[in-house]
Amino acid sequence: MAKYVVALAAALCVFGQDSQPAAPASDAHILGIVPNRTTVNDPNQVFQPISTREKFKLATLDTMDPFNFVIVGIYAGVEQWTNSYPGFGQGATGYAKRYGANFADGAIANYMTEAIMPTLLHQDTRYFRLGEGSAWKRVGYAMSRVLITHRNDGSWTFNSSEFAGNAIAAGISNAYYPADSRSAASAAEKFALNVASDAGFNVLKEFWPDMRRRIFARE
Repeated sequence: MAKYVVALAAALCVFGQDSQPAAPASDAHILGIVPNRTTVNDPNQVFQPISTREKFKLATLDTMDPFNFVIVGIYAGVEQWTNSYPGFGQGATGYAKRYGANFADGAIANYMTEAIMPTLLHQDTRYFRLGEGSAWKRVGYAMSRVLITHRNDGSWTFNSSEFAGNAIAAGISNAYYPADSRSAASAAEKFALNVASDAGFNVLKEFWPDMRRRIFARE
């Protein structure tokens, strides 16, 4: 999922060598807020591929999640405040255009990386937790999943869905951003941001069950 920023240092400070039993796979949100449907929490779960229909369902649920509408509003507000993409203008109209563009960015990236490209390339881009080892090992594993993913047969392969999907999404964005903001550099920046934030979000997915146990243990 694109555009989520994760505090890696905080995770490293809190979690050490020992791992605990994995959280249930039905944990659809992190902290009850951030979508987490594309995570397989149990490292011991036997790999089971999902259908094309399920891939599109997950992409749709991520895109239409209430959290997504809120975070898109925040992004649009920051861009309005800094006057990013001045061709959109200011006022309510400018904000609406920024909101629509940000929503389209996320929706297209979601469908491309979670549904369309995985279907065409026979890949399964869900996040499969490692759940054991040192914090650094788990962080490295989590971030590397933007490079490595499962094929539908369970074998590991280069995550071409992540790279091709985000590249296509970034290229499409030039069609609806102001003319003075359309460039290869702008598309490359969106692509890099999407891949980097996906890598960071994987770290949050990896450590969330550990975080949840600690949170509830203190209640």
